[in-house]
This record gives sequence, structure tokens and C-alpha cells, in this order.
Amino acid sequence: MTSIPPASRANLRGAVDLSSLVRPPAGPAGAAGVAPGASTAVPSLVLESSDASFTGILDLSQTVPVVVELYVGEPSATLIRAVTGYAGRLVLATVDAAANPQLSQAFHAAAAPTVAAVIGGRPIALYEGDLPEADVKQVLDQLLTLAAQQNVTGTVTPAEPGAEPAEPVEPPLPPHHQEAYDAIAAGDFETAIREYRTAIAQDPRDQLAVAGLAQVSLLARLGTASAAEIRDAAAAGPTDIDAQLAVADLDVSGGHLDDAFGRLLQLFPTLDQPGKDRVRTRLLDFFEIAGGDDPRVVSARRRLTGLLY
Repeated sequence: MTSIPPASRANLRGAVDLSSLVRPPAGPAGAAGVAPGASTAVPSLVLESSDASFTGILDLSQTVPVVVELYVGEPSATLIRAVTGYAGRLVLATVDAAANPQLSQAFHAAAAPTVAAVIGGRPIALYEGDLPEADVKQVLDQLLTLAAQQNVTGTVTPAEPGAEPAEPVEPPLPPHHQEAYDAIAAGDFETAIREYRTAIAQDPRDQLAVAGLAQVSLLARLGTASAAEIRDAAAAGPTDIDAQLAVADLDVSGGHLDDAFGRLLQLFPTLDQPGKDRVRTRLLDFFEIAGGDDPRVVSARRRLTGLLY
């Protein structure tokens, strides 16, 4: 297992949450309205990705689960063999960890290889290090089960040699959503928050704007503090609401929803009413980010309801 050099602070802002920042899932079929079981063409079952091109992987994950390997040196031949053996039910995105610090930070890749996945735009941690092929296949089987629970059950077909890949055509975003998207790309979270709030004021049922507001607000809260600083503060203040909310933000930004939910739900009964209100509000934001159909959200919502009544 190889250590990965830490990403610079400049690369952390705007990259800590890659789970469909402005195109969150809009229901069981996902953000792009992809029907369960749909099929699409891809250049290959193994795609090289980067900080700059990862949006395409997020879009593809609405159709089929995408395994993400952050490697140093060369991608894992074992993982490539395992993923391609599923005949288009999975895609592998390989990422040179040293050359792509934003993705390394977003997936909390402290060692290589770090293997994760994206389903419906949501990151999921899988494992670190090299595993025997039988163990890798067991992990991938479990990944497909989770994807089926989220209605991401499509397949992909590799393009024939020499064929020109078709350019994807995406429907335009509503004006305020587009302004928010552009602002996020520029690192201007204040403007993005304002645009999403305007969209919600115009249509309170705009769930895409509600989820987008929750996500960009999380990015704004993370600010410039390093992950180590946030975790150290939380460890030093187990009853400090601000510190615990901050580390929960960090966990959600990396896709570690169970850690965030468990931390806040354990803290909740110890708080006075204003403190409970703050934690409840933050949990509801997290539920919007993850999507109401996520099994982890369903479980956490049930626990929260039990604590409220």
C-alpha cells in the first residue's frame, strides 16, 4: 500500500463534495431521469478520469454503478479483471491519485489503491489496499445489491473499436440553477446559495434547489479549515455542538453518511432544546443531500423520529 501526498488547501475548496453538487437525484430514477435498467454506450468499461473530467463519471453513475480506483503507479489488474467480468453492469474509473489532488481529498484517499464507488452521484467508500480477486468480487456483488436498492440498474456497452463516441446531450438547467452551478465552479458559494434561495422562493417545491442549497451550504461551512483541524477539534470537544456539526459536515462531504448520522444522533439526547433544534436542522440538510431513498437516510430518519417523540 502506497501513501498519497496530502492535497494542498487550494485544492480542497470546491472539491470536497463530488456527489452531484447541482444535479442531485430527483427520485428513484436519479438526477438525469434515467430509467432503471437503461443501457448506454461508453468508450470502454475502464475509463481514465481526473479532477477536470469527473463530472462525466457522476453523470454515468445515474445509469450504472461506477467503481473508482485512486492508484499510484498503475491501476490494479485484479480490479480491472473483476469489473470487466460483470459484462457492463459496472464501470471502472481509474484516477492517478498523485496527479488529481481534488479527487484524492474528496474520497479521503490516504493510501493507494483506495477503491470507492459512485451510485446515482453519491460516493461510497469500499476498501483500501490490494484484495484477492474473490474478495473484490464479493465487494462488487454487494455494491450491485446496494445499487439495485437505489434503482441504479442500467448497463453499458463498450463502443466498437474505431467508433466515435457520441456527445452526451444534457437538458439545460433552469436559470437560477445554472447561475448556482457556475458560481460553484468559480468557488463563489455565497452567490450559489443566493441563487438556490431565489429558486426556492419562486417554487417551494423545487427539490433540486432544496438539495442544491443544502450541498453548497455544506461546502461554505467547511471553509478553509483542514480535515485534520476539524477532526482534532471534534475529538477534543465531544460535547461541543459546533465541533461535532463541523466534523459531521466533513463526513458527509466524503460520503461517510453513517458516521455523520451516528455522531449527531448520539449527541442529540444530551442537548438542550436550542441545541437539539440545530442538530435536527443539520440532519434534515444531510437527508436532502443524500436523498430520501438512501437506506442510510431511512434508518437515520427513523432514529431521529424516535428521539423527538
